[in-house]
Formats: sequence, C-alpha cells, structure tokens
Amino acid sequence: MKIKYLISLLFLGLLLAFCPTFAQEIETEDSAEVFLEEYSDSFQETFFEALKQKGIENYDKAINLLLECKKIDPSKKVVDFELAKVYQETKMYAAALESAIHAVNANPENYWYVSVFVDVLQLNRSTIDTVKDQIPNDNLAFKENLATVYYQTGNYNAARTILKTIKKSVFTDTLNAKLKDLKQQEENTETLTYSTTTGTKENEDSTTIEGYKNNIENSISTKNYVLLDSVSHEALENFPAQPYFYYARGLALNKKNKFREAVSILEASLDYMLDDIPLANKIYKELYEAYTGLNNPEKANVYLRKVNPGF
Repeated sequence: MKIKYLISLLFLGLLLAFCPTFAQEIETEDSAEVFLEEYSDSFQETFFEALKQKGIENYDKAINLLLECKKIDPSKKVVDFELAKVYQETKMYAAALESAIHAVNANPENYWYVSVFVDVLQLNRSTIDTVKDQIPNDNLAFKENLATVYYQTGNYNAARTILKTIKKSVFTDTLNAKLKDLKQQEENTETLTYSTTTGTKENEDSTTIEGYKNNIENSISTKNYVLLDSVSHEALENFPAQPYFYYARGLALNKKNKFREAVSILEASLDYMLDDIPLANKIYKELYEAYTGLNNPEKANVYLRKVNPGF
C-alpha cells in the first residue's frame, strides 16, 4: 500500500506541474490539498483513480469514481471541486454549477474553487444574483477571490461591481488601480484608427493582408497588446481565412486574460492551417497558455505536446 500511495503522489505531482500560479496577485491553496490531509486507503485509491481517468479524458468513469468518493467520505470538499471540473468537461453545466457551489461553501477561501465556480456560472449563462442565496457572500476572502477571478478573466465590470461591496483595503486599492489603468489603455486605443476612406497609399497598404501583418508585428514587438487586440480584430473581420490573424487575436486575448475567448479563436485557426509549422507552434503555445489560464492542465498539455521543437 505504501508503494501505491507513493505512485499516487507522484501522479498528482505531475498534474500539478501544469497548474497556473498567480503568486504576485494572491496566495492560493491548490486542489492538491488532498495530499496534506489524512484519508482512508479506500478513499485515496478511488480518488486517485478518478483523477487518472479524468486525465485521460475518460470522464464518465471519473464521475462515477468521484461519486463513489462522496459515499466513502461526504466531508471531503475536494471531491465537489473535481466533480465540477469533470461535469464542465462533459457540458453538464447545471451539475457542474451545483458541485461548484458546494465546493465554495465548504472552502470559500480557496481561489481555485472560486475560479471554477465563476467559470461554470458563466457557462450556465447565469449571474451572481441568480445564486446569491446559495454562496458565502458574507465571507471577505470569497469576495476578494471573486473580484480577482473576474479581473483575471477579463470581466472588468463584474470585478468593479464586487469591489464596491468590499470594505476599502490594500486589496481593493490595488485592484481598483489596475482596473483604472486598463480603462485608460482602452481609451487611448480608441484614438488610434485605421482609416479606409482617405485614399492615401499608406492607408491603403494598412488594410491589405501585409499591411495588417506589419501592424500586428509592430504591436507584438512593442508589447502593445491593447493595440494588437484592435488591429487583429479588424484584420479578422476583413480576412477571416488568415490563420495568422487568429493567432494574433488569440495572443491579444490571452494577454487580457480572456482565456475562454482565446481558446475559441485559436482553435478556429486550426481549420485554416496548412503547412506553416512555425505558425502552428505559436498557436499551440497560445492554446497552452489559454488552457493553463482556465485551470485545465490536461488540455494545456495536449497542445504543449503538439509543439514541434525543431522549428
């Protein structure tokens, strides 16, 4: 049994290697907290097998094993967290939301629990108001986590709304300052236009495929991701079959922490890919970043393995 336990620890340790960290923003408790507690041998064996099945995308078996874990020991909050993620993968969003609500109520201080809760809440096309009586709204750590998750995922208005309900502190001052900076960047970007009506050669060139590519490359080299977002969006509207523009749009969305939108755009680009391996590598890397941002190391690793190191 000791050997089996060590193997289980090693397996989950490998999973955790791909979990994103936001140490500069928050201090979080990882889903691997399970290793820090004492579990029965039966629970351990069933739980680790569930994680294994989830890792190989055998979701039905993973769900059954996790439900068995709840029967063995209903008090283990990590089971609801994992169930929410597996239900999410199988598009059982209502069940995912129910499990996520159980998880955040059991441990509202856990950032990852709150992150998954927000994710499935959005997939259910619901708002905080629709479940306000089911979540720990009186818990300060929960609200801080909630505001941070909305900020990280690019839902800035929701983050501002949550901040208004939290007593002024170093946390609120810091996050409000970041939101203010983002708003200023967006306002500055609105002043940069790409006119198509002046008739000058310079403006005509900027609206060709090569013209857009030049503007995109300049935005990337100067790390002006707000401008990149604007240019790539316009480029895609005019040339929807150019995979490079999908890559640029996905990169911009990743930099704005809009990971779910980035995944949608980047995966759409694969339909237009031919034999451009260097560009494919860039797209795979951005998909890795997007899925990492969505706390989905399994999918992130799938795309990381697709990167061809020879290019």
